[in-house]
Amino acid sequence: MEEKINLGKWSPKKLDTLLNKVSVLSKTEEKINLISRQLLNILYKENTLIGNSVDSEYFVINLEFVDCFTFIDYVEAMRLSNSFNEFKDCLEDIRYQDGKVQFEKRNHFFISWRENNSDIVEDITTSVGNSVRVEKKLNDRGDGTLYLPGVACIKSTINYIPSESINNKVIDKLKTGDYIGIYSDKPGLDVSHVGIFIRDNDKTFLRHASQKYQKVVDENFKKYIKNKPGIIVLRTTN
Repeated sequence: MEEKINLGKWSPKKLDTLLNKVSVLSKTEEKINLISRQLLNILYKENTLIGNSVDSEYFVINLEFVDCFTFIDYVEAMRLSNSFNEFKDCLEDIRYQDGKVQFEKRNHFFISWRENNSDIVEDITTSVGNSVRVEKKLNDRGDGTLYLPGVACIKSTINYIPSESINNKVIDKLKTGDYIGIYSDKPGLDVSHVGIFIRDNDKTFLRHASQKYQKVVDENFKKYIKNKPGIIVLRTTN
């Protein structure tokens, strides 16, 4: 397996120190909050992963630049790790189906991330608010072309909460550390973006790798989702 590792301002020793601090926390929400807070202001960059239907897949760790999806990959893998070496192993299992570092096995979709990590996350969307159910064929643009050549299309049932239904009652059911997918109404896509829900006293945020701000930021949750189609909510199970 080919690797490409760029830890940015971090080092294996610094990550060991962070993960040791995280390991003594009792609550999952505290762990995710602490880890993701350390990653605030990391620069945004698309396509940091290496591999496609033609070129070989590399196992990539890039903590200098993240996109919205690699950001949650790193946070969740760190949550489950006590050391840098454990982090690497966990990242393989979280990013790839069966932990096999291959382009076609990569969890390209939020729903795939949910299905292939069902031992550690669950979809709680329907219990959080009034949801809408749709059937989609992920990766199929609907015009005979694929978003990702070389990746199989996936028939999937998706539940999402429309933004107009997201009120204070719904938000009160969310917890710090919930993984939020911004539902996409385009054919073949489940979400357009992902991030982490953060509650700070009476304030709520989406912590995410923002293309707009070109870094990992906290944005007001209500304002962010106001004009979006809706949300999908995943929560850790252990």
